[in-house]
Amino acid sequence: MTRTRRARWPWVLLIAVVVLVALAVAAELVARAVLPGIVRSIVIEQLDLPSDQQLEVQASGVLLPQLLTGTLDELQLSSDEVTIGGVTGTAHVTATGVPLRGGALGAATGTVSIDQTQFATLLAHSQMPDAAIALDAPNATLRGEISLFGRGIPVGLTVTPGAEDGDLLLTPVSATLGGDEVDLQALAGRFGDIGERLAGPQRLCIADQLPAGITLTGLRVEGTRAVADISADGRIAVDPELLENGTCPR
Repeated sequence: MTRTRRARWPWVLLIAVVVLVALAVAAELVARAVLPGIVRSIVIEQLDLPSDQQLEVQASGVLLPQLLTGTLDELQLSSDEVTIGGVTGTAHVTATGVPLRGGALGAATGTVSIDQTQFATLLAHSQMPDAAIALDAPNATLRGEISLFGRGIPVGLTVTPGAEDGDLLLTPVSATLGGDEVDLQALAGRFGDIGERLAGPQRLCIADQLPAGITLTGLRVEGTRAVADISADGRIAVDPELLENGTCPR
């Protein structure tokens, strides 16, 4: 009888281990099925998004240990159309150190892809605020008019968009005047101050079009869309003031 019991106990132990592993796998699967919906609701509430906002949520790593500690290592958030401040586009955000019981995020970075119309709204403070915009990687072309002696003269300006210290930066590449290509220096010499401003880099504050807790860190044109790199202050999850649009110096 003793030998029989000794022969059986390894199998009992093995079965117990298999059962525990199965339960852990089942719990992990349940967590992965339930957690995205919970996180989605929290994000929509904290960021004051519409209740029907389309938002995909994915968590990285094994969830059970993270749930026990109360902090998720990394979350991937994406939406085909979301409005952030005054800009609407496709967003992909990675948040790290996400507390499940409330609190500031460890960090959050991402990209927002916008079309030509939305990009045009960011140029409200440019030298050609009412210009028609065409995006064609890696540049953007602005077409409008400047006034000289009471006469409107058609001007086209091709620029490479970028970012500098949170501002949008437009670096001129070429220009046209009345449909004919003109040297940038000639443009500056022919139209005085306004020509010089058009021919040189334009740095535009867009803080008033973004939540105060979000900073523009990069900008580029991909195809016919502008892709903005952003970073978020981790306190945006707990400080309502960081959800309000920032301000630009006058």
